[in-house]
Amino acid sequence: MKPDTAAVLPPALRLLRLKFRLQAALSTEWAFQSAWRLFTTPRRLPEKAWEAAVLADARRFVVPGPTGPLAAYEWNPAGTRTVLLVHGWEHRASFWGALVRVLVAAGYRVVAFDAPAHGASAGLRLTLPAYVQAVQAVADTLGAGLHAVVAHSLGGATVVGGPVRFHTAAGGGLSRLVLLAVPASTPAVALRFIDLLGLPPAVVARMAAYIREQHGRDAESFSLLQAGPVFPVGRALLLHDEHDASIPFAEARELAAAWPELEFGATSGLGHNRIMREPAVLARIVAFLA
Repeated sequence: MKPDTAAVLPPALRLLRLKFRLQAALSTEWAFQSAWRLFTTPRRLPEKAWEAAVLADARRFVVPGPTGPLAAYEWNPAGTRTVLLVHGWEHRASFWGALVRVLVAAGYRVVAFDAPAHGASAGLRLTLPAYVQAVQAVADTLGAGLHAVVAHSLGGATVVGGPVRFHTAAGGGLSRLVLLAVPASTPAVALRFIDLLGLPPAVVARMAAYIREQHGRDAESFSLLQAGPVFPVGRALLLHDEHDASIPFAEARELAAAWPELEFGATSGLGHNRIMREPAVLARIVAFLA
């Protein structure tokens, strides 16, 4: 017998679903505003002990961002080629510590930053278009000479789906792009959130209309499925774990099929976050960037 899904939901989630049902019954707009606030408000997770050590080796600087100052970090300023790291939802620059160390050891100059409403950057909420503006601000600050971008999860959807316009010495696209555990479809991310909260169709329709009103484009236009095949880059690599509980592995297969030039590699047992620090993955990234 199939278990009753509602019966096994955590009590807090059941209460949240009830809240949205009641709000939607009274006002679609009220329920939408409440859901959108939740969808765009990241938690600031407690700092792990190893993060301070990573940042201790960095030169800190500030970049003006769309919602306030962005905290940015540079390692090995004497490196001859620059790699920009773009983190995912509820992460921050320091989460890249393992990759920073191997890239510095390989001679790269490495730059990372905290997204709006993340880490030490200003702001309370973040949308994908605002993240695009933030990455663009960092790219403009770095200027010409950027060699590669490595992006995780939402960071990859931001870089490619925006798309962000990078400045390179040759004046063309990036030489290298590495995508880790990225969503292929932006609406699919929203649908997982919608299903989790059990939002009614009227609220879902209001969310879609709001995105069009605010940004002049549909949510699907930010998807890597559409933006990836036309993104200007010399070589692009996608790595995704078969047991990723946040972004289904099936999305990676779909993206690889839609983007024929994309080099695709699968991992197993690393999930959504460990893929950022697994030694074999890090070695593959360094080899790919060469």
